[in-house]
Amino acid sequence: MALQFEHVAPHQRVLFGSGMAAAHLAAEASRLDALRAMLISSPRDSTMARNLAAGVPVVLDYHGVAQHVPSAKAVAARDAASSHDVDLLIAVGGGSAIGLAKAIALTTGLPIIAVPTSYAGSEATDVWGITEQSRKSTGVDDRVLPSAVIYDVTLTYSLPVRLSVTSGLNAMAHCIDALWAPRANPINAALASEGMGLLARGLPAVSATPSGSHGREQALCGAYLAAASFASAGAGLHHKICHVLGGTFNLPHAEVHAVVLPHVTAFNVPTAPDAGRRIATALASSEALAGLTALYEALDAPSALRDLGFNEDQIPAAAKLILPTVPPSNPRRVGTADLERLLHAAWAGTNPAQSGA
Repeated sequence: MALQFEHVAPHQRVLFGSGMAAAHLAAEASRLDALRAMLISSPRDSTMARNLAAGVPVVLDYHGVAQHVPSAKAVAARDAASSHDVDLLIAVGGGSAIGLAKAIALTTGLPIIAVPTSYAGSEATDVWGITEQSRKSTGVDDRVLPSAVIYDVTLTYSLPVRLSVTSGLNAMAHCIDALWAPRANPINAALASEGMGLLARGLPAVSATPSGSHGREQALCGAYLAAASFASAGAGLHHKICHVLGGTFNLPHAEVHAVVLPHVTAFNVPTAPDAGRRIATALASSEALAGLTALYEALDAPSALRDLGFNEDQIPAAAKLILPTVPPSNPRRVGTADLERLLHAAWAGTNPAQSGA
């Protein structure tokens, strides 16, 4: 069969340089003719964010950030931006800060400059997510894609090793899920493959030497490629599962992705041999799941949903919510029993191979 596909690449400036975030931010704000910027960060990152934005006309320093972007937080932030007549959104931090900026941009069209301090990857996608009444809604909109992303490896040094690992495995999930997502194609597969390789080399180096720049640079580059592949390919089975677990049961975002990923990989790879070969090659292994397992062992990664606050008796409800969202593109047919078996293995932290049985 002749090769045929459509690929849409995000229109975005990416600026990468160690110690250059403040200069890059001032230059980008000037390029966008910003006069009234809203600076968004968590309380933990507020001092760093203010220092970075010293050369930018900030009229609102905002810290109402929460994971999964609760709708009440989104409304409050939109009202604050409107009352201050903001013309630029600057998000400094992880996925929660950038997610809140996206929620504002979704209804206002305001441009975003994203300055990531983790490997979450939200900065490189046009995907938004808002949680209301324990249900997380997601969508795609050009207005939420940051116009510029500023990467500075020095901003990741304060990210603890444990969070670096889970955030990096969240990025790995972007790569792997992109291989069987609804819009998977050879271009985003190539981005995903390179991203996996960088993350597989970078994360162990970060774990071994947290203050070393080389591992963190590899992980940061890998996180961008991961997010770019995900933005192009769309959300596959893994992300549909994690959106329900995070939004409905309020579980920690990165940790959930880290725990669930090996189980989805074990479930799908037997019917997706090309994806399996890509994963194995990127992880320098003879087999996809073996390579992923070895990486998790090297990183001492989290392995059980029960350790994150998910209860065994919540599995049937979760499976019921996930099933209607499973993409038709998934390489393997998915039923309620499949999801319950996968979730139980992830809850208990048992061998991921059981998820593919």
